Amino acid sequence: MAVMSVYTELTHNDIETILADYRLGALTGFAGIAAGIENSNFFIDTASGRYVLTIFERMDAVELPYFMHLMKHLAANGLSCPDVMQRHDGSLLFDTHGKQGCIVSCLSGRTLEQLNRAQLRSSGESLARLHLAGSNFCERRENPTGFDWLAEKISQIMAKVSSIYGSDAAAMLADELAFQRAGTWDSLPRGVIHGDLFVDNILFEGDKASGIIDFYYAHDAPFAMDIAITINAQAVQLTNEDQLRIDAFLAGYESLRPLQADEQDALPALLRLAALRFWVSRLYDAIYPRGGAMTQTKDPEEYRRKLLLHRQ
Repeated sequence: MAVMSVYTELTHNDIETILADYRLGALTGFAGIAAGIENSNFFIDTASGRYVLTIFERMDAVELPYFMHLMKHLAANGLSCPDVMQRHDGSLLFDTHGKQGCIVSCLSGRTLEQLNRAQLRSSGESLARLHLAGSNFCERRENPTGFDWLAEKISQIMAKVSSIYGSDAAAMLADELAFQRAGTWDSLPRGVIHGDLFVDNILFEGDKASGIIDFYYAHDAPFAMDIAITINAQAVQLTNEDQLRIDAFLAGYESLRPLQADEQDALPALLRLAALRFWVSRLYDAIYPRGGAMTQTKDPEEYRRKLLLHRQ
């Protein structure tokens, strides 16, 4: 679990001032949440229950309304996810310390470091629910890590990848980029995807998924891309159990939203694309670590090995 190096500190008075614009009752307690590297998060307890207060540390303020509207839409359409609380004037964001923030409902359950097959099946069901609940969401957000982003990032890191990780790694980056350049996914069923459904973004009570959180990478894309991202993140452990784990996840997903033939055909290439995307992102962060408030570098090697697996 990531720990924030620096974050916005809020006092009891700060939170009371924020709550004055809500109908959530008096503040009875609060505590910072250690997990998270993009935002500052706090549990707040009020007379009406427990909520999560988030301060957005580095996100584009122009994009925040999209995420607020998306969470409200998904919650209203039956997905177990944070619902954004409205202020007296109907707005969903507040200002404090020169930053924007929101208050959302607090879900039951906890995150797990790894999932068993029953949990993977339940996770698949939850992702299908997300795709179905978002199918009539009218706002759009372009993929922030699409092919142009991939090509640009690879060009920026190629020389250093060759010197640090070896010529084989650089050659595989170039070869996979060329392979993906030929892929077209425009005809696949698409809509809102989570885009980042790692194990730290899904909650469980026992073997049952109890909620999905952290929608700040959501965007419009083929649903099968979200499936590929999530399979790589949750099911693939680079062991001989991987296919059984993938099958469990897909069985859960297809129990609610059966895949079309073209989605099934595209999935092997999308598993490669998803692995490439996260490998490149981790390579870039390792080579050019971000300065400032919050930093956490994840091992690129995990996603190099996952890409190798899918290429085989």
